[in-house]
Amino acid sequence: MLRDITLGQYYPGNSVIHRMDPRFKIVATLVYIVGLFLVNQFIGFIFPLVCLVLAIAVSRVPLSFILRGMKPVIIILVCTFVVNIFMIDGGEVLVDFGFTDITSQGLKSAVFLASRLIMLIVVSSLLTYTTKPVMLTDGLESLLKPLKIVGLPAHELAMMMSIALRFIPTLLEETDKIMKAQMARGADFETGSLMNRLRGLVPILIPLFISALRRAEDLAMAMEARCYKGGEGRTRLHTLKFSGRDWVGTVIMVAMMVGIVITMN
Repeated sequence: MLRDITLGQYYPGNSVIHRMDPRFKIVATLVYIVGLFLVNQFIGFIFPLVCLVLAIAVSRVPLSFILRGMKPVIIILVCTFVVNIFMIDGGEVLVDFGFTDITSQGLKSAVFLASRLIMLIVVSSLLTYTTKPVMLTDGLESLLKPLKIVGLPAHELAMMMSIALRFIPTLLEETDKIMKAQMARGADFETGSLMNRLRGLVPILIPLFISALRRAEDLAMAMEARCYKGGEGRTRLHTLKFSGRDWVGTVIMVAMMVGIVITMN
């Protein structure tokens, strides 16, 4: 299961989306998420779904890779679906269990929210799949730069967010190694009561925290050895600039939002 978590990973490629300006991709992702929450009926999902399918096709990220990254959130999706299908009343009663029932409104709400959550997760993952950590940092810093007026350290904040995303795959790999080492010593993480399973996590969490702190210390020492002093006076190999493909993407996002707004009425 740990190997199926692809959040924060970059999928190498040279597609149109890979070469887009990271600032556009960040803003487009945020606009897409806002659009998902503006949708109030199923017909409104047509526009975000078409944009998402188009983005996946153009990015050339394998669908199997994207679906593999969805496995860890299946439990969240199932819980969301079950809670809505049983807790929301209204409409025709489809199934009556005596102590509770499933109504048409509950089923509609469950499918609606599950669809929204799936598209939200996929589009957020697509951002990291198609954007290198360095480019993501530069894009975040550029977008946050106007907030320097109020004293917000844009470069440091963008660097922290980028490092956090970059360390997710590393920590997952470290967790997998620790679990295998503990299992080789006779540890059992799959049987027993819930409390026993939780206690079994202690031999994993302690080495994991120690490893994370050691990696953070090594990273800090490496940055100090290279005379890192924040974003002051920093130069970049690649200058961020909008190109024709970014403007085409902007037109598509505007069209999507217009379509969503129209279906709201």
